[in-house]
Amino acid sequence: MARMAWFKKERKPRTSERVKLEIPADAWEKCDECGHIDIKDRFVRALNVCPNCGHHRRISAQEYIDLLVDEGSWHELDAGLRSTDPLNFESYRDRLLVAVKKAGPLEALRSGYARLDGMPIDLAVMDFNFMGGSMGSVVGEKIARLTRRSAEKHVPLIIVSASGGARMQEGVLSLMQMAKTSVEIARLRSARIPFVSILTNPTTGGVSASYAMQGDVILAEPGAVIGFAGPRVIKQTIGQDLPPGFQTAEFLLEHGVVDAVVPRSELRDTTAQLLRHMGGRRPAEAAD
Repeated sequence: MARMAWFKKERKPRTSERVKLEIPADAWEKCDECGHIDIKDRFVRALNVCPNCGHHRRISAQEYIDLLVDEGSWHELDAGLRSTDPLNFESYRDRLLVAVKKAGPLEALRSGYARLDGMPIDLAVMDFNFMGGSMGSVVGEKIARLTRRSAEKHVPLIIVSASGGARMQEGVLSLMQMAKTSVEIARLRSARIPFVSILTNPTTGGVSASYAMQGDVILAEPGAVIGFAGPRVIKQTIGQDLPPGFQTAEFLLEHGVVDAVVPRSELRDTTAQLLRHMGGRRPAEAAD
């Protein structure tokens, strides 16, 4: 028995050196298109483009501003414009209060002036988080004022669109914004001031039927849904089956409706290059 003790290995309890990592639930994001799950930071660093399938997720107006303009050059315009309830539409005031809490007080469109690669620009960006980016009187007035400013100061205009269409709670007053903005865009064209229209997901209804489709150059993000009415309404109207993907940016590019489909990561450089070309500038002259 004593000899057996020589070969017996005494087992000592080991302390575990593993540290359990607690990853918060909100650290992960899931792509709505392909279902890919990844760390939220990867989506953020990719400008909210899925690293697996390239699906362009919707981003805020402020994020488009940060993406396009030179740092520290943004100046907001017409921040005090607010929607009213001219038709006393049921629950409209309550909807506006909810929209302000969700997206902020600057309505469904933010407008201002800034610099892009040193070039002065006027920029308007629609915010889909504010009642689906619907175009009411405030949106139309902001577009009209910014377009007049571009014509007066001979500054290129950029509009980033994201909208479900006209704001039904304002009735015909909303529909009138299509004509008002179109008139101002026509004056801008007469003054030979460049206008770049950027279409994001979605761009539909009265916005697509007015200023969104009137740019000298029309760019679109990959996969963006662009059109006037929905597929069901169109099918019922014409009585025919529709081709697959007929309202996507890629389909519209193939049929000559948009000029280019540009990934979000290339949007800033592409827009700057277009403005230099239309303004007859070389890259070194942009900051002059």
